[in-house]
Amino acid sequence: MRVHVVSDVHGNVDALAKAGVGADALIVLGDLVDFVDYSDPSRGIMGTVLGPEVSDTFRRLRKEGKPGELRAFAAEAWSRIDDPAAVIEQAVRDQYTELFAVLPDPTYAIPGNVDIARLWPEFARPGVHMVDGQVVELGGLRFGFVGGVPLPPGIPPVPGRGWTPYLRAAEEHDAAVRALGPVDVLCLHAPPAVPELRYDVITRRPELASTAAVEVIHEHEPRAVVFGHVHQPLAQRMRIGRTECVNVGHFRRTGTPYVLRW
Repeated sequence: MRVHVVSDVHGNVDALAKAGVGADALIVLGDLVDFVDYSDPSRGIMGTVLGPEVSDTFRRLRKEGKPGELRAFAAEAWSRIDDPAAVIEQAVRDQYTELFAVLPDPTYAIPGNVDIARLWPEFARPGVHMVDGQVVELGGLRFGFVGGVPLPPGIPPVPGRGWTPYLRAAEEHDAAVRALGPVDVLCLHAPPAVPELRYDVITRRPELASTAAVEVIHEHEPRAVVFGHVHQPLAQRMRIGRTECVNVGHFRRTGTPYVLRW
């Protein structure tokens, strides 16, 4: 059995169209949308709608901004246009129309933090399975899926003025991971809460991560945990006991899927 796994697609339609070639199945771990293009500020939804200067400032504040500064800047920027939520949703729909159209049969997909999860059912079709919170058997192995990213404990999700990322309360995300029960392969968007796996060497900060995933690793010892979210991780893979933990890579940049074989 050969399964290809991708994450952090961020609008790379051409590479996504080829991601399943030679595989028995494709797994997509989220972040299909290209919301802020960190390599080209003129692209992405923010750069296209608000301009490259806004997108570039957003990128800089994400790396260097003070607490709350990024959120305040984004709120002010989106307030410059009428009905930003409608504008963003239409832009996301346009991207999803292209992205979901190239997914092969079968594909098993979960949303990442930049995705609008409530729109995904509109793009489901035979062979393209939305599996957030589900367990699927592939080639005799149990694959468990949980999308989104957990916020720090005690911090609730806050709707944005224009765009609300798929950030989940820690308790909700943790409960979803635990509810899967024992699985052979745990598939997440967020990394396990291990310092080397969650730290991004470019943004120079630890990204949001799953505490429950670490608990599952110690309790159930899955064969593997595959995830994305951290574009430039300090460690791309790590073995914890019997479990291989792998960041499958920033697919927008690499265009290369991670391969699982058994």
